[in-house]
Amino acid sequence: MMNMDKKTKVLAVASGGGHWVQMLRLRPAFRDCDVTYVTVNPESKSDVNDSKFYSVTDGNRDTKFTLIMMALKLLYITLITRPNVVISTGAAHGYFACRFGKLIGAKTLFIDSVANAEEMSLSAKLVSSHANKVFSQWPKVARKAGVEFHGSVL
Repeated sequence: MMNMDKKTKVLAVASGGGHWVQMLRLRPAFRDCDVTYVTVNPESKSDVNDSKFYSVTDGNRDTKFTLIMMALKLLYITLITRPNVVISTGAAHGYFACRFGKLIGAKTLFIDSVANAEEMSLSAKLVSSHANKVFSQWPKVARKAGVEFHGSVL
C-alpha cells in the first residue's frame, strides 16, 4: 500500500549567479516537498536554510575535465536522492540533472533563463528532447524553439 503522506522529492539544480537567484524564487512552489538543492557555490547553503544541499564544480563545454567531474557528481547526487522531480534553471548542471533524473524515472523540468531573450540557451536546446517539459520565459523564443511559455515568472 502506498503512503499518501510521503512528500514529493525534488532535486532543484542551478548553476551560480542568475540561475541560482531564479531557482530561489521558485522556493514557494516547493513548500510541501522534500527538496535537495544543488549549485556551484558552497556558501549558497545559507540561502536554503535546513534543506539538503550539495555543491558541485562549475563546468562548461570549455572546461571538459571539470564538466565530466561535475556530471559524475550530479549522477551520484541523483542516484542517492532518488528524486520524483528534477527542476533546473540552467545551465550545464541542469542539463545533466534532467538527463540523469529521466534515467531513474523522475519527471523533469528545465526553465531557461530569463536572460535568454533572443534564443534558447545551449543547455535548453540540448535538453529539449530529453526533459518532460522545457519552458522559456519569452513567448517569441518559446514559439521559435517549440517549448512552453508560462510567463516571465522568474
